[in-house]
Amino acid sequence: MSSSALGAAPNASQEPSRVYAIGDIHGRADLLDRMIEAIARDLAQRPTQGALTVTVGDYVDRGPDSRGVIERLTRNPFPTPFVALRGNHEAIFEEFLRDPSIGDYWRGLGGLETLHSYGIDVAPLLRRKGYEEAAAALRAALPQSHVTFLASLRLTHAVGRYFFCHAGVRPGVPLARQREQDLLWIRDEFLDSRADFGKVVVHGHTPRETPELRSNRINVDTGAFMSGQLTCAVLEDKDVRFLVAS
Repeated sequence: MSSSALGAAPNASQEPSRVYAIGDIHGRADLLDRMIEAIARDLAQRPTQGALTVTVGDYVDRGPDSRGVIERLTRNPFPTPFVALRGNHEAIFEEFLRDPSIGDYWRGLGGLETLHSYGIDVAPLLRRKGYEEAAAALRAALPQSHVTFLASLRLTHAVGRYFFCHAGVRPGVPLARQREQDLLWIRDEFLDSRADFGKVVVHGHTPRETPELRSNRINVDTGAFMSGQLTCAVLEDKDVRFLVAS
């Protein structure tokens, strides 16, 4: 596996000088492709000795090509090492494989689009039937590389003054003691907090029209599946700028 393979981070003694943090992709493989090109252009125009790409989760559901997104990410398409984080939609995806009874819940969160991208007949599910059969068909359709990718996803990553996770953190709880439930699902308690979390939290999960830049957090979710805009924060110490793929 090369140094730019999935999950491979720079040598611990050589912390990356730049991080590209990409927001929720939600099945928009087309926007992911454009963001890959944007990062490559940025690196060519602004060379650096060490860079890392972090994706903050929610690769599946809602958009039309969840399978294509996962397929690309299994092979690290970025011109840098790559760390992939887990989002709440990946958690639901894997839960459906274990417990198809949550199918009606997943359906309301964009699960039908994910199933369709894997070639699963969703017509019975439109009548709220056939979840067991759909889960079995999905298990059969999932390439092993996709299973391996989903199992490899991390909850958090930290670089310098930045802490990366999907949804956010619970105020008052040390970063090292955050619960998975909060890292994947938290909203208002985190978004409304002005607390110093110890690091600047870089997250997605709650879509906004434009990226949010606060003293204690940076939100890179710009609702790609509905807005047609995928956002990436470019982080270099205290310097923050954004790339947008549309």
